[in-house]
Parts: sequence; C-alpha cells; structure tokens
Amino acid sequence: MPYGDDITEGLVYTLSNPAGSTNYSATGEAYDVAIAGLPFFLFNSDDSPYRRVTAQYRKQQIDQSREPGEQTLTGWWVRSQSSFHLGAGIKFFEPVQEESLRFQYTESKGIDVWTRGQATLLNDTASFYSGAAPAQMIGVNDGTNDCILVTDGTALKKITTGGTSSTYTQTGTASTIYSLTTNGKQYFFINGTHVHRGNISGSTSDTEIYNASSTTRATIRYVKQRLIAAIGSSIYELDANHSSGALPGALYTHPNTSWVWSSIAEGPQAIYISGYDPNGTSSSVFKITLDAAVPNSLGFPTLNTPTVIIDMPEGERINDFDVYLGAYAILATSLGFRAGIADTTGDVQYGPLLFKDAPCNNIAFRDNFAYLATKIDGEAGLVRIDLSTTVVTNSLYFPWAWDLVASGTSVTADQVAFFGNSDRAAFTTGNNTWAESTTSLVASGYLRTGYIRYNTLEAKIFKLMQARVDTSNGGINIDSVDYADNFFRIGTFAQGAAVPEVNISYPQASQEYLGFQFTLTRSSTDTAKGPLFTGYQVKSLPAIPRQRLIQYPLSCYDHESDHFGVEVGYEGSAYYRMSQLESIENVGDTIRVEDFRTGESFLGLIEELDFRNATPSDKRFTGYGGLLLVTIRTV
Repeated sequence: MPYGDDITEGLVYTLSNPAGSTNYSATGEAYDVAIAGLPFFLFNSDDSPYRRVTAQYRKQQIDQSREPGEQTLTGWWVRSQSSFHLGAGIKFFEPVQEESLRFQYTESKGIDVWTRGQATLLNDTASFYSGAAPAQMIGVNDGTNDCILVTDGTALKKITTGGTSSTYTQTGTASTIYSLTTNGKQYFFINGTHVHRGNISGSTSDTEIYNASSTTRATIRYVKQRLIAAIGSSIYELDANHSSGALPGALYTHPNTSWVWSSIAEGPQAIYISGYDPNGTSSSVFKITLDAAVPNSLGFPTLNTPTVIIDMPEGERINDFDVYLGAYAILATSLGFRAGIADTTGDVQYGPLLFKDAPCNNIAFRDNFAYLATKIDGEAGLVRIDLSTTVVTNSLYFPWAWDLVASGTSVTADQVAFFGNSDRAAFTTGNNTWAESTTSLVASGYLRTGYIRYNTLEAKIFKLMQARVDTSNGGINIDSVDYADNFFRIGTFAQGAAVPEVNISYPQASQEYLGFQFTLTRSSTDTAKGPLFTGYQVKSLPAIPRQRLIQYPLSCYDHESDHFGVEVGYEGSAYYRMSQLESIENVGDTIRVEDFRTGESFLGLIEELDFRNATPSDKRFTGYGGLLLVTIRTV
C-alpha cells in the first residue's frame, strides 16, 4: 500500500489543549520523545543537533544601594554591617525590607553597642553589699559622696561608691521598710507603722511624720513638689513638712481592697499611679491631673480624682511605671517592657512589648537611656533602652539591648539605681547589691547577628567572612549559626593577631539563611581594655539548581516511520501537531517532557518553537512538513 493511502488512519493525538502533566501512552510506535503528550521522532543533524545548555541564572545589575556592593549579582552576594546602635530584637537581617535593619541585630550580652560604628565590651559588675532583701534602692548625693540608699529589712543603709555603708537610725519601733523616696535633700520611707522623714546628710536619725497604722503594703514617691503615698488600697497626699499625727483623708481608694499600688511617677501634665490585682489578671495606670484654680492647704493646685488611662492586656502586670523628660513613658511589666509617649493632656499612648525575654521590675533613667531590672540570658541584669531615637520613624519601637549582668546568678534583678549624680549603675538580686565596675570590663561578651538570607528563600552557599576588629587589646571568636541554633566555630583570633577573611566551612552544604556570632574577649594584660569591633562582611553564592535549555530537533511531517519501519501519520498531521504545540506554548504553563531514549521525564517550559519547512507541495501532497526545533527550559 502506497504511503498515506489509507484514509482510515486516526489522529495521533487529540487536538484539544492537554494538561501540563500529560504523559504519552505508547501505542506501539517507537517514538523518541514526547512533549506534553505529543510523540515525535528526533531529526538530528549537524546543522540542527540535540543540545543541552545551562540557562543564564544571574543578571547584571547596576548597584544603586546605600550599602556599596550589596545588590551586585554578577559576582558575590554580599551582606555587611558596620553599626549596631538601633539595638537587638530582629530575627532576619534584611535591610532591603526596612532601612533600620541595617543597624540592628538579634541579641548581645556584655557588649556596648550604643556608639555608632563600633561595638565594645561593657563594664563588669561585682557584689559589693549583702543584707536583707531590699524593698527599694535610690541614688543620692550626701553633699560629699555619690551614694545609694538601700532598704535593708528594718534598716536604711547609705552605701558609697567605695562600698562602705552607714546606717540611718529608725525612730520608734523598727519594722520592715516597704518603700523609699527622696526630694534630693531628705529621704522619706514607710514601714509597718509610720511614715518617716530624715536628712540625707548630717544627722542619721529620722522623724515619724505620719501614723500609718498597721501597713502591710505601701509605695511612696516625692513628685511635683509633693509627697504621694499609696498605702493599702488608698492614695494619700502628704505634707513633707508634717510633724506627726494620723494620715489625712484618702484622695482615692480602689474598690478592690487587695489592690497593690506598684509605682508613682510624674509627667508635665499629671501624676501617674500604677497597680494591679494580685489575685486576678487586671493591671492599670491612673492619671491624677491638677486643678490650678483650686489650691489646697499647702498652696499647691488641688489633685483631681484619679482616672484610668491604661488598662493592660489580661495577664500582664505593671511592676513599675515612670515618665522621663516629660514625654517618654516606660512600663516594666511581668512580661517584659513597653515604651510610650505622654501627650499634652497627660494621656499615654504605649506600644507593643519590645522585650519579652523575662519580667522587668524597676526603672531608672540616665542621660537619654532607661535602665530596667530584669533577667539576661538566665542571669540577673539590666536592659537598656535608647529614648533619643526610634527604630522606625514615628513609631513606639525604641532601640534596646542587654546591659550590665551579675555573672553567676540565676534570678531576676529587683531594683536599679545610679550612685548619686554619677553614671555608675547598681542593681539588686535578692539580698545582694551589685555595682558596675570602674576598673574592669567583662571577661567576654557576644553579639549575634540576624539571619542573613539576601531577601530570598533560595539556598545559598555561604563562603567567606571578614570581621573588622582591632585585636590590640583582646581577641575574638567567630561562629556561624544555622536555622536550628547550632553553632560552628569558623575563626579564633588571639589578642594582637591579624583577622583575615575566613572560610565559612560550617555548616556544610547550602543554607537558606545563616547567622553569625562574634565573641569578644578582654585584654590578657589590662582588664580595663578590650577589642574594638567595627563590623563584618559576608560573601555568598546562590545555590539554586541550574536550569537547562534543551533543544529537541523534531521531525514534523505528515507521514513518518520509526526505526522499525512502522508508518504513522496522515495528510495534514504536521500542521496539526505544530499548532497543538503553539497552543500549549501560548498557555505558558509547565509541560511534561519525556525522552524515551534515556528514560528522562521532567517538567519544563517551552522557551522557543522554530518550525522550518523546506519541501514544496506537489500534485498529491501539500508538502507542509519539516524540522521543528523545540527549546525547553527545565524548571
């Protein structure tokens, strides 16, 4: 039978558009390949060979970023960091997503990050006084020395920066001191029976100025030139110059008789009092405004009835609340801390929990920083907040970092204060008081970066790390940190050693992201000195699987035969098959490609169709057939 005479031959493939994952079902003909379920014979030649070429996977790109080299994709993928002054708290270091991330990191301990462009070791601490668990600690100057006053059970101790202490005699029957405050010249405290007043310098005895009856909980503060006391569930305005006698009438009494008043603070427009229900989940901040038109018996504006301005989320308790420089409000809570802003009416807008590692108990301020007593990496210490800037413009996200630590402890710090007018900090842990060293840095401290992933989820090969550090006065260790918080030492450099670019040998294999930790160690010859760390740079390469361009030279004629001589086709089949592939190409979806010679089967995209017809029509046939070059991009 002449080729093509049998008009009963059916179509080799349904002319509808197939699904991308369609496989070819063999019918007996020995086809070479199938594309989207359409079978073809290969038509290889010198001019049109079967080819496999690696597809281009990196595009040239002009670098217009603020960090030079960070966006260059023609060579290394680079990520660098040269300052850490916007504090801790991030997981991923992606400055492309947010500008502030260029100056943030995950966490640090024993590291001072607040000077732009560098990181150094913090001062060490030492226990310098031990007594009964202090209810409170405040900084004072006695006219000669910068000191702190510490409540030591039933005693009040004045401790100098050198660690020497003296005791103020408690008038009357001594009992546990619950709260302490000062107006700069005098101190005031409440014990179980009385409110006391004494002079910071001169006489060490005091005067009982109010009978507080049988008090079991109390807070006292000197704010807005007046003495405010929260005794039991009631709030009182006291006369700081009073001699003796009963308490005045309460300004306000909380309806919950178990309510604990935890702090008293002042702002430009109001006095603030915070508290909580120890038997429940509620906690609030009250605002007391002043009525200047109605003076009280002391000649001061009358205090209005307290009103609630903050109700905390259920289960979060305010341990301390304070306002600094007339505007910045800090909430130390049972879950961490929040920062806020006080407006011109005295109301406070507060932000989210910024620090969630441990409870925060007490607040002190110095310069543009707030210091909170807390637990740091399992040890008692302080967290510091920079109130001079925000992480994100017009937000309530303030930079913070772990600060001084009492090494070897396992409790949460209770109180924090500064020695008088100095910048030297002290904090308490149970019955011990710790002070910042003036002569020694911490033995070591670390800074951990955010995970670096170059703003893509593709795998990368992290190759090289260059730490910028001056080791003249100390050494450095460099670790890589994988997704599961496993640490791998990739570099150790002793004091005085040069720090070259090091290979990131571990973890092995490609990673979606990787972090780094830098551990600084102080000088081996001078404990007051340490290394200077000014930044780092990481170089990586993309580890994405390479795409390939595979060119298939296909026979696309009306009548064909396989290498066994089995004839297939019909008049017009070449055009229909080519049209079918063009329709599939137009859809743009993935298709299944099968190579029956190698057993290979994969999903790909039609990158290009190139049909070449070189035969003329004759009396019997259209002559529409030829070479069909199909280029597939693997995916």
